[in-house]
Amino acid sequence: MTPPTATETPTPVRPPERTTPRSRVPAGVSLAALSLGGLAIGTTEFASMGVLPGFASDLGVSVPTAGIAISAYAIGVVVGAPLIAMVGARWPRKKLVVALAVSLVVANALSAIAPSFVPFVGLRFLAGLPHGAYFGTAAVLGAALVPPERRARALATVMLGLTVANIVGVPAATWLGETFGWRSAYVAVTVIALITVLAVVTLVPSPKEAGGGSLRSELTALTRPQVWLTLGVIAAGFGGLFAVYSYINPILTNQAGVPATTIPLLLGALGVGMTVGNVAGGRFAERAPRATIAIALVVYAAVLLAFTVAAHDAIAATAGLFALGFVGMSAGPALMGRLIDFAAEGPSLAAASFHSAFNVANAVGAALGGLVLAAGLGYDAPAAVGAVLPLLGLGVLAVSVGLERRSTHP
Repeated sequence: MTPPTATETPTPVRPPERTTPRSRVPAGVSLAALSLGGLAIGTTEFASMGVLPGFASDLGVSVPTAGIAISAYAIGVVVGAPLIAMVGARWPRKKLVVALAVSLVVANALSAIAPSFVPFVGLRFLAGLPHGAYFGTAAVLGAALVPPERRARALATVMLGLTVANIVGVPAATWLGETFGWRSAYVAVTVIALITVLAVVTLVPSPKEAGGGSLRSELTALTRPQVWLTLGVIAAGFGGLFAVYSYINPILTNQAGVPATTIPLLLGALGVGMTVGNVAGGRFAERAPRATIAIALVVYAAVLLAFTVAAHDAIAATAGLFALGFVGMSAGPALMGRLIDFAAEGPSLAAASFHSAFNVANAVGAALGGLVLAAGLGYDAPAAVGAVLPLLGLGVLAVSVGLERRSTHP
């Protein structure tokens, strides 16, 4: 099949109608098993920030130097998502999900016993490699377990573990690290990942629709302009949260007078907002996917602007963090579904790239926030500059929708 160009008809290519194979395990249970991997991934990603002073001291490096380990993980995510999706293109989706969960077990177990800083950095890079590929492959597998009309909610369920990690996993791992030493945080992640392996093996079927593909199909999907435009919406539009989140400690301590020990409680509101927004976003996406993305971007910009005021009061800041989490995650299922629609020949690589795009948004948002702070514009500036990013994403979405409409109605 020749990929359509901008002047041809890039109508979303949907999978053929099919009846989802029956399984003795309810689809909801299978999806919950897949979401456990997200809990492990979200915990290992964000808990590293909480235990950073501990491993910096124990491994004999300064706190700024220790930040290299966090950057190594992020680089692993960006590199691993497309690389593993291509290498595992021919694998049945369930087999690849299990292999990625096993790699999470190994990388985090070795992180817990790293003898010095350099090996630890390398192991954090390896721990980041399966991040995007796991979510992308689990999303394709989860979508194959339910009828087409329930796909958006299935995608939201697969992502649920990542949002729950911000409420339960990260605080628990941080507490373990402070109480029993930083290595115990990675031991906890290892246990969660091991449970994920067992749950996926025993509770997740392997439908024919989630069989292996081909490298050529996966790469062909990336020749579609709509795939790149959707990734552009993510990369350009969702960095505002990270412009704020990356500097949330000094923002809240200086603006709202919140004690540093209380900030984890306020960040819990962000995690709750992400979880609720993810679930609601699955329902929104089933009704109006394009409108869900557009409205989320507009509201996202408004919430970021409002946060410049809300950050001066602890209660208002808590509400603002909840809103940021809710709005940011509410568009996730619709964006993932849009990627899978336009990359039907090779959805795994496109779905895995979803998380690479979010890490680009992370880097862009954090960089912009740091620039305005370095320029002496004050702690309101990260949220203000972050509010511009959703509008950029909205512009990319407008181009994407315009191309889609022109192609559908020449």
